[in-house]
Amino acid sequence: MGYDPDRHHRRSIRLKGHDYAEPGAYFVTICTYQRECLLGHVEGVDVVLSSAGRIAQSIWEGLADRFPSVGTDEFVIMPNHIHGIIVVGAQFIAPDSTWNPTSHAPTLGEIVRAFKATVTRLVRRGDEGVMNHAPTGFGWQRGFYDHIVRNEAELGVIREYIRANPSRWHEDENNPAIAKR
Repeated sequence: MGYDPDRHHRRSIRLKGHDYAEPGAYFVTICTYQRECLLGHVEGVDVVLSSAGRIAQSIWEGLADRFPSVGTDEFVIMPNHIHGIIVVGAQFIAPDSTWNPTSHAPTLGEIVRAFKATVTRLVRRGDEGVMNHAPTGFGWQRGFYDHIVRNEAELGVIREYIRANPSRWHEDENNPAIAKR
């Protein structure tokens, strides 16, 4: 079935008029398909990553290698979602003499799409244990949540939120045990 604009209404949650390739920091949340806990589990205040979680961590940490004008900041991989800060035009936080503002800067959507596709491909072809827990295959929810970081004070608050996320898992609405209450 093809795209029918009368039946398929994908409302964008992106800020109208904002160029997501412009230099800036973005707080993103990416969830697994149906919020299945495939990336690991929480023990106390620590996240113990599964093989899928370790793959996601490796790809996240390599985003700056794949996209030279992109950097990553604080991030955490939770059992069924990832919180992280992506910096487009990496000089926003970490000046780099090799940064070239005239080179193609990927949009935030292109960066997240590449991350999700790479993790999915590697997980699906790799660890059979992950596949046993996800009979329909490993995947991500459509889209992602983003928040444009407006200043250094807000950046600090977001960094602290990310760092504290594992300690709040027992209260998190993304935790399937909480959602069933």
